[in-house]
Amino acid sequence: MRIMIVTDQYPPMVGGVPTVTRNLAVDFADRGHQVSVIAPSYSARDICRLEQKVCVYRFSSLEWPTYKELRIPFLPLWPLRNVIKKVDPDIIHIHSPVVLGNIAHIFARELRKPVIATNHFLPINMSRSLASEPFIGKHFCNVSYSYLVYFCNRCQYVTAPTTTALSLLYEHGLHAPARAISNGIDLQKFAPGERDPQLLQRFGLPTDRPLLLHVNRLSEEKRVNVLLDAVAKMKMDAHLAVVSTGPAEADLRLQAKRLDIIDRVSFLGFVSDTDLLVLRRSADLFVISSEADLQSLSTMEAMACGLPVIAADAYALPELVHHEENGLLFQPGNSDELAYGIDQLLNERDLRARMGEQSLKIIAAHDRVKVLDEWEEIYHRLAIEFKDNKERRQRLHPAYRTQKVSKVSKAKVAKVPKGNN
Repeated sequence: MRIMIVTDQYPPMVGGVPTVTRNLAVDFADRGHQVSVIAPSYSARDICRLEQKVCVYRFSSLEWPTYKELRIPFLPLWPLRNVIKKVDPDIIHIHSPVVLGNIAHIFARELRKPVIATNHFLPINMSRSLASEPFIGKHFCNVSYSYLVYFCNRCQYVTAPTTTALSLLYEHGLHAPARAISNGIDLQKFAPGERDPQLLQRFGLPTDRPLLLHVNRLSEEKRVNVLLDAVAKMKMDAHLAVVSTGPAEADLRLQAKRLDIIDRVSFLGFVSDTDLLVLRRSADLFVISSEADLQSLSTMEAMACGLPVIAADAYALPELVHHEENGLLFQPGNSDELAYGIDQLLNERDLRARMGEQSLKIIAAHDRVKVLDEWEEIYHRLAIEFKDNKERRQRLHPAYRTQKVSKVSKAKVAKVPKGNN
C-alpha cells in the first residue's frame, strides 16, 4: 500500500508523538509498504529525503513561542497538495490536527483520499496554566475538544491509543467510526535483562542503593515537581534518575537544590535508546507522576522490562498500572502518598518481583506485531471501501453521469468544425 503519515511532531523532536509516528512509518516500510511522511523541517527550507526507507517531506517552519522544540509550519498549501498528488496515497493517516493535518485533510477531500485521524492530545498538553485555571479552564477544555471532535468527525475513521482517550472524544460529540488502538510496544526489543553496574557508574549513578527511574518530557504538565517533593519525603535511601529534557528542566534543577536532594537525584538529559534499555533493566522501580498522558510509552517500555510502576491515578495511566497488581496508583499531585508508596515497594523485594511479573502479563496485550496487523487491516478495509463507495456513487447517481456525459458531449461539439451554410 501507499501510506501517508501527517504529523506536526516528528524526530528529531523528542516525545511520545514523534516516537509513535516514526515507529509506525519505519515499521510499515519494513513490511514492504511505500510510506511517506509529512512533517515540519527545522529550517526555512522545504526538504525531501529518505530516512530509514521512509520518504520524509519536511516543510519550512518556525519554533512555537511557548513550547520549545514544537514547530509551526508555514502554510505550504500548494506544495503539500502537489506531494499528495505525486504520492497518490491509498490512505492518509493524520496524527496532528493542526497546521499540516488541516491542510492535508482539505486536499484529501478534494483529491478523494480516505483519511484516518489519531488523537494524541489533551488540552492540558497545549497549556497547563489555562487547562487548570478554575475560571476559564473548563471553557478552554471544551473549546479545545470541540475543535478536535469537529476535525475528527470529518474523517473516515478515528482512533485513540486508549479507551480513556477515545471516551473523552465520545463525551464531546464524536460520531465518526472509531476504535481504540494501542501505540504498541516492541516486545522483542524491550524485555527483562541483567542489571549493569558499569553502565550505572558511567552515568554517575550509585550501585549500592535502590534506583528509581523516571522517563518523560520535562514539561509542566508532567508534574516531575511532585516526584522531587516525594524524594525529599522518602525514608528509604534510594536514588532517582530523571531521563529526558524539556522546558521545565531548569526549574526542576533549582527545586532539587532547594529541597537539598541533589545527591539523591540525577538529571541525565537525553540518553540513547541502547543505554536507556540497559538503564531500565538496572532500575528497581519506575515512577511517573504525569497528569497528561493518553498512553505513556515510557511506562509501557518499563513494564516490558519487567518493572513495577507507581503512577498518578490520572487519565489513561490506570489502564496500564493496575493498583496493587503490577504497581501502585497515587492521587495526582499528592507527594506524601507517592513517597509512602515508593518506600513500601522498596522495602518489599518479593512484592516488587511479583508486580514485575504482572507488568509483563499486562503489556503482552500491546505487542507491536499485533498492533501493526490491526493497522494494516484498517488501512486495507478503508481504502477498498472508499474506492467501492466512489464507484457506487458514480453508478447510482444519474445527475453525476448526466453531468459527466454533458461535459464529454460539449468537448466533442467544440472539436467539430462548422460546416458551410
